[in-house]
Amino acid sequence: MTHRIAYFSGSFDPFTLGHLDLLAQSLNLADRVVVGIGVHAGKTPLFDFEDRANLVRSTVAEFELDPDRIDVEPFRGLVVDAAQEAQASVLVRGLRDANDLPYEMQMAGMNGTLAPGLQTVFLPASPETRFITGTLVRQIASMRGNIEPFVSASVAEALEKRFAKPN
Repeated sequence: MTHRIAYFSGSFDPFTLGHLDLLAQSLNLADRVVVGIGVHAGKTPLFDFEDRANLVRSTVAEFELDPDRIDVEPFRGLVVDAAQEAQASVLVRGLRDANDLPYEMQMAGMNGTLAPGLQTVFLPASPETRFITGTLVRQIASMRGNIEPFVSASVAEALEKRFAKPN
């Protein structure tokens, strides 16, 4: 029996409720979703791969998504290569608003040329999460603001520890 696999990529630094929304939508489209966490030598993320992977898993558990249908893996290089290696047939991309569309369409065109068997699917962010970005969450956390409306409890705790005042 063939299973439809979706590939959902990002830096997930940190994993937000917006990401969770798209992951949940992806599970409606595919039997299995691979969350591909980008690992790039030239970038220094707030959290390393293992921390980001654990935060995805803890958020999945907290919101009771089926962990047996979700894999979390690192990827380096092109997303299409990682998606093909994972045997995905669908590449999931989220759209927050109309401003995201031109860039995402351009990327979908390039990816379609590089990997013709990989279909890009655009999923709209829910109204409740549309405004959430990892960048803004990091900024609020760094200034010790309330990030609880934007991330899971485990992510909020990890961010609070990361930005705690040194003793």
